[in-house]
Amino acid sequence: MQEVSSITEPHTSGSRWFMTTEDKVTLSCLILAMHTHWEEISVMDERNTPMRSYQVCNVMEANQNNWLRTRHIPRDGAQRVYIEIKFTLRDCNSLPGVPGTCKETFNMYYYESNNPNLWFIKESQYVKIDTIAADESFTQTDVGDRVMKLNTEVRDISNLSKKGFYLAFQDVGACIALVSLRVFYKKCPTAVLNLAQFPDTVTGGDSALVEVRGSCVNDSEEFEAPRMYCSADGGWLVPIGRCVCKPGFEESKDYCQPCRPGTYKASSMDGYCSKCPPHSYSHQEKASECECEKGFYRADMDPRSMACTRPPSVPENPISTLNDTSVTLEWSPPRDSGGRGDVTYNIHCRKCPGDGRKCSPCGSGVHFLPRQFGLSMAKVLVSDLLSNTNYTFSIEAVNGVSDLSPTLKQQVTVNITTGQTVSVILKERKSKDSITLAWQGPDRPNGAIVEYEVIYYEKNQRDQNYTVLKTKSNVMTVEGLKPGTTYVFRVRARTDGGYGSYGGEIELETSHEGELPPASSCSEGISKIFMLSLMVSTFTCCRHCGYIKAKQDPDEEKMQFQHGRVKLPGSRTYIHPHTYEDPNQAVRDFAKEIDASSIRIERVIGAGEFGEVCSGRLKLPSKREIYVAIKSLKAGYSEKQRRDFLSEASIMGQFDHPNIIRLEGVVTRCKPVMIITEYMENGSLDTFLKKHDGQFTIIQLVGMMRGIASGMKYLSDMNYVHRDLAARNILVNSNLVCKVSDFGLSRVLEDDPEAAYTTRGGKIPIRWTAPEAIAYRKFTSASDVWSYGIVMWEVMSYGERPYWEMSNQDVIKAIDEGYRLPAPMDCPVVLHQLMLDCWEKSRSERPKFGQIVNTLDKLIRNPNSLKELGNLTDFSKLLSFRVVWCEMAHCRETYQCRFLISLQWW
Repeated sequence: MQEVSSITEPHTSGSRWFMTTEDKVTLSCLILAMHTHWEEISVMDERNTPMRSYQVCNVMEANQNNWLRTRHIPRDGAQRVYIEIKFTLRDCNSLPGVPGTCKETFNMYYYESNNPNLWFIKESQYVKIDTIAADESFTQTDVGDRVMKLNTEVRDISNLSKKGFYLAFQDVGACIALVSLRVFYKKCPTAVLNLAQFPDTVTGGDSALVEVRGSCVNDSEEFEAPRMYCSADGGWLVPIGRCVCKPGFEESKDYCQPCRPGTYKASSMDGYCSKCPPHSYSHQEKASECECEKGFYRADMDPRSMACTRPPSVPENPISTLNDTSVTLEWSPPRDSGGRGDVTYNIHCRKCPGDGRKCSPCGSGVHFLPRQFGLSMAKVLVSDLLSNTNYTFSIEAVNGVSDLSPTLKQQVTVNITTGQTVSVILKERKSKDSITLAWQGPDRPNGAIVEYEVIYYEKNQRDQNYTVLKTKSNVMTVEGLKPGTTYVFRVRARTDGGYGSYGGEIELETSHEGELPPASSCSEGISKIFMLSLMVSTFTCCRHCGYIKAKQDPDEEKMQFQHGRVKLPGSRTYIHPHTYEDPNQAVRDFAKEIDASSIRIERVIGAGEFGEVCSGRLKLPSKREIYVAIKSLKAGYSEKQRRDFLSEASIMGQFDHPNIIRLEGVVTRCKPVMIITEYMENGSLDTFLKKHDGQFTIIQLVGMMRGIASGMKYLSDMNYVHRDLAARNILVNSNLVCKVSDFGLSRVLEDDPEAAYTTRGGKIPIRWTAPEAIAYRKFTSASDVWSYGIVMWEVMSYGERPYWEMSNQDVIKAIDEGYRLPAPMDCPVVLHQLMLDCWEKSRSERPKFGQIVNTLDKLIRNPNSLKELGNLTDFSKLLSFRVVWCEMAHCRETYQCRFLISLQWW
């Protein structure tokens, strides 16, 4: 809204502004070379208000030049001034006997000056504003009827720069009366916008905009310098920047008002005051944060909008599993997390020697995996414990405010005792192909004894092969041995708390061919007793084609180990279920049977090839309840469908690795038949990445890829080929741990690690499959490496479809011609190079999974190597790739948009 300010003095004519009488005096002294005929006349208007005017009507004489000048008018800083004049003018034709020199116009001039007291101004010094003509003139008749036709004209003067100016009116032979003169300028009025106040501002000259800096209103501060432009017509234009209310205040129209009690505003960037978060309060106005209630806290890094929280309660349901001189501790999360999601766990360890000495901290000799403090998972492996020693482990849960609480942290304790002494009794009765062992249980067992484990091998051949036997009895007859051969035996016990240590070695020799057993062996029975002291022992196996056979009691279990290097008992080469004459035997050998009453199904989470997939809970005796995924076999299945369904369990049951989906067991003795696996909260990797696009750091993404590579290294070391490695077949748990799953397409390899196994046909996932596997149906661990490179690309592109909308045939052709997927957006150069290495055409030139794991470990230890991004480093290859694709797909126009959008180049 424009505002008008007059700069002439008011007189007695209401809203009009007039020249003062002093101007007449001034004009009388400024006659320019001739006598002026302007006269001041006082009359009454229609309201009987005195009105003065200046008149001139000397039309009977030619060559009139009558001047009327104002006094000095200050401009008050205005660069443009408007002049409004109201006047009457008589029609020359209504004047009888008037010569032809009569005029119906007059001229208006101005002169700028810093001197307010000029008495004389030359006519040539004036600047003409305009020649003023009347829109309407009056006649003699109008005078008689007292009808005065008033004209109003407005003119302006621009670019004024001096202190003031004079106005002058020149009559050149007209009959005219000046009724009023109003001189004014325009300004932009005071305004408040975006909490910034802008003062009265005089408009600029011509059409120029005047930039004005605003000032923030009370209790506000600048967010961006507030500015506006004052236009020539007195209006505000183009608001820029703004002010925001300070913490503790909120905006209310054009000012900031304080937050009411019970509310707060922590940042000036917040719009309005908010209600105090749970467990906090504010009793006064203007609160920038709410104080926490007693017993609740807020960490320094917590946002002020976060509820006040408290330390977590104690962890629950601790379980210990002892294995030789190591123990696995597991527990349930605290029932009360304190209202936070950053709960971690600390393990405190104390050892108490069996000789009665005082307990002391465990010290640096005991190792914790993954760590002792700051655990994110409710599980830890403690190794390098001393034999025959009592240990107390205290588990405490902490969160971000635990250190702020004055109360002691709550802990749950677990007590274990390492070292179980097993007495082995050798019976004299032996034969050429068998030996009988008997033993007594440990003196101080760490729980009820579940079974015994016996390991034996031929003397001096430990590194070639060995056999592990398991039995619930404390007597065992080992048969099928070689005559006249010395064997080495070791025994250990397993209790509810886990395995004890292996005892010392005992060497026993079978009888020679034709040798009769000593008479004493049948009559005396037991002749020697050996005490096995506890010690840690490790066995490794080299490649060997044969294995030792032994007859066992019905309760015994036997495991044969061959093909590949084995570091600990329990690791072995993968055995495909199809090699079994009875596939059901494979299920019994590799999958644990679970009682259906231990399973509680909660909800359906998907559908598989053979039936529904549900989530639920599994509670086994002496074990804590865990979440599981449950695959069920739909009703009406054939025997072949049942075998195929359970074959995946036979495969999964052979694997034990943190990055391989874990099999909990199967249900085969009742319907429905079920496979029970660990539950992965975040589902498949591709869907998870799409849902959280752009939300992870490079290190987090590399950590995911490292986990997948570690799992694949484990499978490769077991001579196992996955054949369908893709992000859709990787599952993610709540801790972002990635685990390889879906083993339906796997095939076993021959001894030669470079040998390939021909599939029996079926569909092949072209976009993830190596060229040699597509062309010749040959699959190796090297083809899995190719697929792993595609998975890396999926991870870095957050679940983008490989090769976008290209057809399978176009993908095959492009790869054959040497084209490879470009680096995803924000992908480090070193990671894209590792992808390219995985996509080498020659499978022998691709890295092994062990090399990939080492490479990713180095990148994680040196994050600076991930800073160089590769989005634009291979632009020429990318354009070439685009052109080839266009030519193959025959869709140039459509492709050019779809391809560039999918790559997010623009």
